[in-house]
Amino acid sequence: MAEQIRGKGVISGIAVGKVMLAGQNLDGYLAAYKPGSVAEEQGKAEAALAAVTENLLATIDRLRKDEQTEQAAILEAHRMMVQDPMMAENIKTKIEACGSAPQGILDAANEQAQIFEQMEDEYFAARAIDLRDVGKRVAKYVLGVKEPEIGTGQVVLCGEEIEPSVVAGMPTDQIAGVILGSGSATSHVVIIAKARAIPTVLGIGDKISLIQDGDEIILDGSRGDIIIRPTEEERLLYQDKIEEQKKLAAHYAALKDLPAVTKDGVRIELTANIGTHMDVDNALTYGAEGVGLFRSEFVFMGSTTIPTEEEQFKAYRAAVEKCSGHICVIRTMDIGGDKPLPYLNIDPEENPFLGYRALRISLDRHDLFLPQIKAILRAGLYGKAAMMVPMVISVSEIQRVQKLVEQAKVELTHEGKEYSDDVQVGIMVETPAAAVVSPLLSQYVDFFSIGTNDLIQYTLAVDRGNAQIAHLYNPFNPAVLRLIQRTIQSARERGIWAGMCGEMASDPYAAVILLGMGITELSMSAPSIPRVKEMIRSVTSTQAKELLADVMKMEHGVDIRAYLHKMLESSDASAGL
Repeated sequence: MAEQIRGKGVISGIAVGKVMLAGQNLDGYLAAYKPGSVAEEQGKAEAALAAVTENLLATIDRLRKDEQTEQAAILEAHRMMVQDPMMAENIKTKIEACGSAPQGILDAANEQAQIFEQMEDEYFAARAIDLRDVGKRVAKYVLGVKEPEIGTGQVVLCGEEIEPSVVAGMPTDQIAGVILGSGSATSHVVIIAKARAIPTVLGIGDKISLIQDGDEIILDGSRGDIIIRPTEEERLLYQDKIEEQKKLAAHYAALKDLPAVTKDGVRIELTANIGTHMDVDNALTYGAEGVGLFRSEFVFMGSTTIPTEEEQFKAYRAAVEKCSGHICVIRTMDIGGDKPLPYLNIDPEENPFLGYRALRISLDRHDLFLPQIKAILRAGLYGKAAMMVPMVISVSEIQRVQKLVEQAKVELTHEGKEYSDDVQVGIMVETPAAAVVSPLLSQYVDFFSIGTNDLIQYTLAVDRGNAQIAHLYNPFNPAVLRLIQRTIQSARERGIWAGMCGEMASDPYAAVILLGMGITELSMSAPSIPRVKEMIRSVTSTQAKELLADVMKMEHGVDIRAYLHKMLESSDASAGL
């Protein structure tokens, strides 16, 4: 008998296949393992690290030859983790404590993973899975554990968490879909699945126990629906949907190289939000016209010490070069109490989102900020780089930033290092204070990029992670819309460009009223670009302004969303929304 459960659909598409449970439990293998002396166990760990490195290099080479650059880049990050001297040293210490190579390896990886898991930022917390994946991979080599046989048919991978290496190591045509009990939309498993257009559902919680190895599954990545052991009638219904999704995929692919321009010729630049330079290739496949948000924090999170100017320069340069002349907006370090780093020595805070973070740290810690500014200025020689400062609340902060930029240029000149004198400096408008004083701030910067995630949270006093009040978190709340409109208007009056890099930018309906406000750039997760582009191409700027005028008279965010849906759902752009 068929059973239906629902999770969170994160990659659209329909998948049909047999379940393959992924994520092997090593408890039994660890219990049966007989360790030797500490020296012998440490030798086994060293040999395993070397062997796994060799295996990863071979897989990376194969993926690159197959032009699967995104997966290759992720496994390259894993390779760096395996060869990290700090990881090797930590493994030695753990083996001395427990006397077992596989257990010591797992303990070392788990310790580093826990640092990432403490972070409230979903993107960085998801990196903990990668660290545990690496640890498990090395431990399995010592234990002699082999990967399960895949067979010849298509499978739906299912697990509480699935190691990225499992997905990256399987041929695309054998993975019909992915189901995660927990996980994050920014985990590397999901990133790999996006690169391969594999339908994915996560967040089904304890209902994952209803799914057994070998069960036939129908998975709807758009709605988050999972049908276990479907009936013949359900199979036929979803077969029709699969044919529809193939047509839609071909339609979106045809949009890749077309501009996001309205019917009456108004163009919007659509760019991508990325976490590392390795994400740029994936973004370009969806038609991104550059990068609107490079979260530079990952450069800092991936190091046990303050990353040097040279290390940062290499990462920023790689991203700027990949953008091939299009803009690459690098956000300066947005780290604080919610993202603890051992070398920052920040005391725990009751409310880190209102605490010592982002620009507040940068302006205090010139040893952190100046090398980053210098690295960005140097990367600007290789394309169109821009520097964006987060968490601004006053003009005085921007004035201090400008002085540091000038100081960085003086130091670079003195050091004989070339840099670009054409790097734009802008701010992320994510505090109500910045939005309110945007007419003043516009006199000191080259651009605004509206960070709606925090702007909505701060404006409405709503913690979107709190289930009891999450329903109050609404980007169409009239208060939020007025702050956004004020910011865009301030930019236009001053002659600077205004963009948006928060989640609201990926909403096709929101894109229309933002167009009406006069926004010039929208940055979002890469897979959202085709839908937003199609919506923009289906309307005129006059229509957008008329809809905006109607919306700004309305009193309730829920009504605004419903109104936009009603007015735009009949347009050509509504296909697939």
